Amino acid sequence: MSGINHFKMRKMLEGYTASKGIPMPSLVVSLSGIILMLIGLSVILGIYVEWTLLILAIFLAAVSVFMHNFWTITDPNAKMTDMIHFMKNMALLGAALMMYMIPVPWFYSIGM
Repeated sequence: MSGINHFKMRKMLEGYTASKGIPMPSLVVSLSGIILMLIGLSVILGIYVEWTLLILAIFLAAVSVFMHNFWTITDPNAKMTDMIHFMKNMALLGAALMMYMIPVPWFYSIGM
C-alpha cells in the first residue's frame, strides 16, 4: 500500500522529500514506490524472500535516518510526526528481520 501511495500522493511526497534536502525528489519518490511495491509482491508470493527482506531492512534503515530524522527538528509537532514515522519504520525493520529467520522456501512460495 505504501508503494502505491508513492504514486497516488506523488506531489506531496516530492515536496516532503525536497524539504529533507534529498536530491532529485521526483526520481527518489518514484524509485522508492517501485521498490516498495516489488518488495511487497516478493514477500506475498515468496519469491527471493531472503534477498527481498535484506533489501527491505536496508531501505527502512536508510529512509528512517534520512527522511525521519526527528532528532534534528525543533518544531514540536513536526518532531512528533517524524518520531512516529521513525518508530514505525523500526518496528517494520524488526518484523523484516524476524521474517528473515523463517526458513525458506515458505509453504506458499512460488519457487526460487
